[in-house]
Amino acid sequence: MKVNFRIAALACTLMLFFSIVGCDNAPVGQLKETTPSINLEKIAGKAREAKTYVTARNLNTDFCIIIDMSIHSGLKRFFIWDFDQGKITDSYLVSHGACDNPWSGDHSKEQVKFSNVNNSHCSSVGKYILGERGPSQWGIRVKYLMHGQDATNNNATRRDIVFHSWEQVSDEEVYPQGTPEGWGCPAISNEAMRYVDQKIQQADKRTLMWIIQ
Repeated sequence: MKVNFRIAALACTLMLFFSIVGCDNAPVGQLKETTPSINLEKIAGKAREAKTYVTARNLNTDFCIIIDMSIHSGLKRFFIWDFDQGKITDSYLVSHGACDNPWSGDHSKEQVKFSNVNNSHCSSVGKYILGERGPSQWGIRVKYLMHGQDATNNNATRRDIVFHSWEQVSDEEVYPQGTPEGWGCPAISNEAMRYVDQKIQQADKRTLMWIIQ
């Protein structure tokens, strides 16, 4: 049988092309949405700074909490860093302040705005020492006062910024949607708060929470 090698070569080229672009069954020309990656080196670097900070101030040296607000709010960005193990042991979704956006929306899920001004309804970056545990009207009805240690967050107590849980925060990641936004408090899910609350109570010294961007 006579074979047209030019046609055969073209057919092989086309088969190879479609096997590459169509391997995930996505239409040609349509980009598949991918989940943004988390910069673990950044978190580790902040954790090293945090270890120096808590040691110098006689705070909890077992673990700290780092919240990276540069991460999309639909992804886990609330990290518990274990100083002894030198790694993240737990991570959760966490809300941030809506600022001028509507309550409980996710309008700033990709780019958080910050403010230390009263009634701004924004979150504030900086180091916080978690203070007194008390009753809350939200979530599992537990809150921790947040004592801001920097010029960027030293109005936290006057602004009633506290750490608590909220029913609207999911246990699982919701990307590409975002976590509902409140009035500036870092709020995690009820299930997450039950664990974190117990962990904070078991610490013999006050715990550092560091909100970064």
